[in-house]
Amino acid sequence: MEMQKLYLLVPLAPLFGAMIAGLLCRVVPRWVAHTAAIAGVAIAFIASVVIFRDVMAGHTFNGTVYQWLTSGDVSFEVGFLIDPLTVTMMLVVTFVSLMVHIYTVGYMHDDPGYNRFFSYIALFTFSMLMLVMSNNFMQLFFGWEAVGLVSYLLIGFWYTRPTAIFANMKAFLVNRVGDFGFILGIGLVLAHFGSLDYATVFDKADQFANVTINIWGTSEWSLLSVTCILLFVGAMGKSAQVPLHVWLPDSMEGPTPISALIHAATMVTAGIFMVARMSPLFELTDTALSFVIIIGSITALFMGFLGIIQNDIKRVVAYSTLSQLGYMTVALGASAYSVAIFHLMTHAFFKALLFLGAGSVIIGMHHDQDIRNMGGLRKYMPITWLTSLVGSLALIGTPFFAGFYSKDSIIEAVKLSHIPGSGFAYFAVMAGVFITAFYSFRMYFLVFHGEERFGKAHDDHGHVAHDSHDAHHADDHEGDHDDEEVSADHHHGLAPGQKPHETPWVVTLPLVLLAIPSVVIGYLGIEPMLFGSYFGDAIFINGEAHPVMEELAHHFHGATAMALHAVQTPVFWLALAGVVLSWFFYLKRPDIPAKIKHAIAPIYTVLENKYYFDKFNEIFLAGGARLLGKGLWKGGDVGVIDGMIVGGAVRLVGWIATMARFFQSGHIYHYAFTMIFGVCALLSFWLLRA
Repeated sequence: MEMQKLYLLVPLAPLFGAMIAGLLCRVVPRWVAHTAAIAGVAIAFIASVVIFRDVMAGHTFNGTVYQWLTSGDVSFEVGFLIDPLTVTMMLVVTFVSLMVHIYTVGYMHDDPGYNRFFSYIALFTFSMLMLVMSNNFMQLFFGWEAVGLVSYLLIGFWYTRPTAIFANMKAFLVNRVGDFGFILGIGLVLAHFGSLDYATVFDKADQFANVTINIWGTSEWSLLSVTCILLFVGAMGKSAQVPLHVWLPDSMEGPTPISALIHAATMVTAGIFMVARMSPLFELTDTALSFVIIIGSITALFMGFLGIIQNDIKRVVAYSTLSQLGYMTVALGASAYSVAIFHLMTHAFFKALLFLGAGSVIIGMHHDQDIRNMGGLRKYMPITWLTSLVGSLALIGTPFFAGFYSKDSIIEAVKLSHIPGSGFAYFAVMAGVFITAFYSFRMYFLVFHGEERFGKAHDDHGHVAHDSHDAHHADDHEGDHDDEEVSADHHHGLAPGQKPHETPWVVTLPLVLLAIPSVVIGYLGIEPMLFGSYFGDAIFINGEAHPVMEELAHHFHGATAMALHAVQTPVFWLALAGVVLSWFFYLKRPDIPAKIKHAIAPIYTVLENKYYFDKFNEIFLAGGARLLGKGLWKGGDVGVIDGMIVGGAVRLVGWIATMARFFQSGHIYHYAFTMIFGVCALLSFWLLRA
């Protein structure tokens, strides 16, 4: 009973902090708002650690906390499933969120919407915890939609900026597309399994392995294949897989702490977690697994290419996130669910570190985000430089760093997989190793090494992107002034002669605390999480049909041996080649990238336009929707309703009145003629009836 109270405390503590900071945001001073929010998340983290230790001792929990409503035989409940998969996510979410909360104190200190921001990020933490702790599809969907709503509020936090409003609307609409598939999948589960409870559905899964359904026409479709693909469509929206990835790079319009919290460690990994949780269903359908692995590999490869040409420091990291989410999805498709969750965990730490490091650079550069205006920051920002280097080394899979163990395990799992599409996936993840190393260190070298390019006229470098962090964009009290007015009194970038500076301790402390797991968590976690009994029954794998994890275990001889052996593998040399090439291009011969850009101008144009996904969406989907709306307005509203029904009725009454007026003349012979005409008409009608 005591542990159940602790389970409740985990999501409710951040919710309480969000209520204090949010409902009283115009009343309470700043220190109260951030103390309430940080305390709430800190309590949730400490409680998660206690629960983690309890689960490791063998105590899991699956039960109802509150029955919301009953409809026929189906009950909709709030319940918790506390097992190793859940506690892993709880620890990642609460720890990264705590680091972001502390970092925000320094990053947002000038912002008029300070209290509002803390209420949003604490509310987001509550939503994410409800999602990962759920034991049924109803609560999963509640958490799913809640994180979507809060991300909408956070991306558009600076609501007087047109770009921020466009970005949050884009994120909202794209996620609705994914969520439509997700709720259809949940609907199929309820219709056929008769329950929304995970345990009940998973127990019945085998009975439905060969069941088919008729969707349209005469063709029969596998129930589980359709259900799993629809559930994965939801994951494609939330975890930004092609073609529903378009919202994530634009979401960089939100403040940098949001990029770290939502778009690195938590919200975008919700889809990965969900598929891992649904492993008992996905394991029964190779069709769905094949679909998952192909979508993941396309995302991993093609989003990596886009990272190479970005000049906004946050967008480089954003495309890196897309690519790494593709890696996780590939692992899911290869039935290596534990490897996907392992990479989710390691990635959460080093990607949050990279985002917060980017935010620290932005502060030091007075809110200039263009990496072409940086260079040589190493001596001005030593802590940011060192922690960013750690994050970059972890990202590219340097032996002994966290990212190495999870990334290499994904590549090996794909190599061993026999799912249709695994051949292409192996090529994609191998090519992705070189691309990731190249764009990661391109950013690192341009920001921290080479000549100092700051304090110069920005026009020399073309368009400059800005975080506009100080949020002179969103005055909580005077939200009606226009963007030009707001930006006019805000200076971006370093003035000539001005030097960057290291950020305060509330910004650098989270960097240091995130750098530690970015180095050690892979080494410590690989054996129990991948080859031990860490996940227990939380993840189900059909070993006969998909023996990838068993084969992977045969090749594993300890974390140290794996790292030492890596030097002999092509993966290591591909990553090294990417680093060396970026060093040569951007530090030794910076003229070469410009020549290559000129030589491959058509390809560069395609990359610059992000494969024209946005253009397609704007012209065909948004344009088509507008055209349909215009047609319904012109044809339906104006033509049929106003023109024929409303206007037609008026015209008919007018015509009858006009005709009747001819007979209302006041002359007796007109009335006599009308009476005779009426009698003739009645007699004719009577004779015809007879």
